[in-house]
Amino acid sequence: MVRLLTLAHHIVKFPNIRFNRQEWAGAFGDIGTDLPLIVGMILAAHLDVASVLVTYGAMQIFTGFIYQRPMPVQPLKAVATIVITQRIAGSIIFGAGLSIAFVMLVLTLTGTLDWLARAVPKAVVRGLQLGLGMSLAYLALKDYLGREGIGGYILGLAAFILVLSLLRNKRFPAALVVIFFGLIYALIFKIHAGDLMSSIGFHTPSLHFPTANDIVSGFLLLALPQIPLSLGNSILATKQVNEDLFPDRPLTIRKIGWTYSLMNFIVPIFGGVPVCHGSGGMMGHYTFGARTGGSILIYGGMYVLLGLFFAQGFTKIIQIFPMPILGVILFMESLGLMILVRDLAEDTIDVWIAFMVASMAFALPYGFVVGLIAGVLAYQFKIFIKK
Repeated sequence: MVRLLTLAHHIVKFPNIRFNRQEWAGAFGDIGTDLPLIVGMILAAHLDVASVLVTYGAMQIFTGFIYQRPMPVQPLKAVATIVITQRIAGSIIFGAGLSIAFVMLVLTLTGTLDWLARAVPKAVVRGLQLGLGMSLAYLALKDYLGREGIGGYILGLAAFILVLSLLRNKRFPAALVVIFFGLIYALIFKIHAGDLMSSIGFHTPSLHFPTANDIVSGFLLLALPQIPLSLGNSILATKQVNEDLFPDRPLTIRKIGWTYSLMNFIVPIFGGVPVCHGSGGMMGHYTFGARTGGSILIYGGMYVLLGLFFAQGFTKIIQIFPMPILGVILFMESLGLMILVRDLAEDTIDVWIAFMVASMAFALPYGFVVGLIAGVLAYQFKIFIKK
């Protein structure tokens, strides 16, 4: 895979795609968010492993070339949560993907996304990012670190100390060291050589054509809860994070809307789960060293290889990423999101608005849309008072 990526880089020159150690480390910066949700949906809905992994990896590679920066693809969080908890059928999941693609296409074509970008103030976007960071930190501490008992806490603490000590080390990138640390742990305590050998095989994605009923059901059950979250996190917050991290490489709302829509027109046909972009994912890749699209190509290539050659033993293979290790990576991603609120420090009212939005996003049902609306209203009230 390394040689193929390097060869492609030499054949077609992309100025913002590299495959150095930092890009390899950054490639794993979002795995703590993605992998558990993907596995959970595969198991809950009995999805075809090869279809899900190959399409997911292919979309990563697509965005890596299109954006040439660490702009990742993520499973839709609200969709994943509902699928896992309610065991929604695969056909409805595919229908939801198409319905979400259509809605996002309409919002993009009509200019609604551009209007939202103008209407939602920065304080509200920072609040959404803070709320997402709080949610990810809670998930990492509650569900990941304690998954393997006292040994999991010890492993997580050791991994966290490693990350902190190596976070700015370019010779030994933190994520690569921690992933290697987790691999050694897995090979000693969790995986046997026979499991690896029995998992090898060749599988390709299967085609699916959702019916009108699947699309309607998917829209009502899955798309409606997801769309507000996508508008806040996948669209507005992602654009803001790009401005924070890559101020010299601006990104338009419309481009994000186009690729979001296009991906979800493609993946359901090949049996994949609905996907989006995400501010947390970009921050996660960046935190661990990624600066170009190379990290996303590496990350996507991993999923494609797993789907094509290890689909039949996927539930065993994924144990090479112990949950406490994923939890530490996820926790670092959450910290990167939460500290962005510091640039509001000069305006006390903006800080209060951001924390109000974050609290709503973290604690309430449909909290992201509630926080978004409440934050915009509070900001307008602030402007009115000042006048």
